[in-house]
Amino acid sequence: MSRKAVENNIREIYRRIREQSPPHHFEFSDPFWVLITTMLSHRTKDEVTDAASRSLYNRYGDSRGLSTARYEDVKALISRVGFSTVKAARVLEVSRIIEEKYGGKVPNDIEKLTELPGVGRKTANVVLADSFGIPAIAVDTHVQRIATRLGITKSNNPEDTEHILEKIVPRELWLGFNPTLVEFGKHVCRPIGPKCEICKISEFCDYYSKRKKS
Repeated sequence: MSRKAVENNIREIYRRIREQSPPHHFEFSDPFWVLITTMLSHRTKDEVTDAASRSLYNRYGDSRGLSTARYEDVKALISRVGFSTVKAARVLEVSRIIEEKYGGKVPNDIEKLTELPGVGRKTANVVLADSFGIPAIAVDTHVQRIATRLGITKSNNPEDTEHILEKIVPRELWLGFNPTLVEFGKHVCRPIGPKCEICKISEFCDYYSKRKKS
C-alpha cells in the first residue's frame, strides 16, 4: 500500500494497533523518575530498567538524594542495565543539574531537556508526554521499526521520523502514541519473527506486502 494510503487511514491504523496492544506499564509518573528511567532504558529490557530505576528511587527518593549519591553506589544499583558505567555517570550529572539549575524541578521544555547530558529527543518527548501531558511523539526503536515497515519513512534518523509522524498523526493521538506502539512492537510487530499472520494492520503494511511476494 502506498504511503498516501497509510496517511489517509492513519486513524484507523492507530485504532487497530491500540486494539491489539496490551496496556503499557508506567513505572513512574513523576517527571524526574520518568527522565531517569528513560535514560536507563536504552538497550535494556523493560523489566531490568524498571528494577534499576525502582532501586534508585527506593534508595534516594528524589533529585536531591540522587545528586549526592556516590558513583560506585549508583553503578552497583544499576549494574544489570546496558552501558551501566556510562549511565551511572550520566544520571548523577543530570540529577545535579536538575537540583542546582532547576531547583529540583524537571523542565517541561524540549530545548532545556535536550541540553541535559545523555538526553535526546526521544527521552525528552517521553518526559513531556508521560509526565506533563504535553503532546509529543517519542521515536524509539519500536516506533521507528513500525513506521518503516508501514512505508511511512525511509529514513533511519529518529528525528526525521518524528517530524514525518507529527505531520500525519492527528495531534490528539500524540500522547498515547509511543506507549501504544511500544507494546505493539513488543507483542506483534517484533524485530525478529513479526506476527504478520495475526496483525490487524497487515493490509496497510509495505513490509508484509513485500514479504508475501517473496
